[in-house]
Amino acid sequence: MAGERDQKYLDAILTPIRICADYKPKMGKGNRNSLDLESFQKLYRADPFYNWFGLYNPLMYTAHKAAGAMTSIYRQLGIGGENLFREIIIDELGLTDEQANWSYTIETGRGTRTLKLDGRIQFDHIRDQNKRNTVRSWMEDVARMMEVDPGIARNLKGVVFEVRQGYKSKDSKRQNADLANAAAAYAKGGYLPCMLLLSMQIDEDIVTRYRSGNYALLVGSISDDSPLTSTYDFMREVIGYDLAGFFDRHSNTLKNEMDRILELLLRGDH
Repeated sequence: MAGERDQKYLDAILTPIRICADYKPKMGKGNRNSLDLESFQKLYRADPFYNWFGLYNPLMYTAHKAAGAMTSIYRQLGIGGENLFREIIIDELGLTDEQANWSYTIETGRGTRTLKLDGRIQFDHIRDQNKRNTVRSWMEDVARMMEVDPGIARNLKGVVFEVRQGYKSKDSKRQNADLANAAAAYAKGGYLPCMLLLSMQIDEDIVTRYRSGNYALLVGSISDDSPLTSTYDFMREVIGYDLAGFFDRHSNTLKNEMDRILELLLRGDH
């Protein structure tokens, strides 16, 4: 049974990443017009400026492919992390797929738009009383640490999560969207918003901005020894699943898969 569960979790995080092996650069031609080496060289030879500099060189194609694929790997790793997180809370807390998801709608100039967060834990969805109390107690401790108004904290009915592999970008548009999600979690759902990172990669300025915006933040440290700040301590002590142990147990599989994908990407098409 444990083996089947591990395989399900491996599939959850690796399936999106495997898409990256087939990545080809688009070169400004839109999402449906990825270019292979031959098409890339034809395009660049037809451009006088690029042709003068010899930018049709196959190594240039490989460089474009690797640069775009790097972004794709981080993106797909994040998607895999989201999938894995939801699978775990469904299994550990006895949630349905619908209960583990949360979305809300906003009005736009063209009608309504639905925005979705990556996971939800609502207290009354947890059938096991002990687990329900553990999650509620954790949320109350986090709310206290964040200095959330006690009147608001008392009425929160759960937590919604944004799951990321890391946060390398300082894109203000992305930050504003995250903080808007946090405000909606409080106002529209009655939930504490939490950013859960699988790595330790986040800029300190972003940490400060999110925490000052009443956004709980868990970082992928394995030495914090606090479920209020560490993703892996939270998963082990609050959710009841040793996620760090899972990654450690299957590290060779994860490394081998990543090595295979990187070799395919960096080899180019020549």
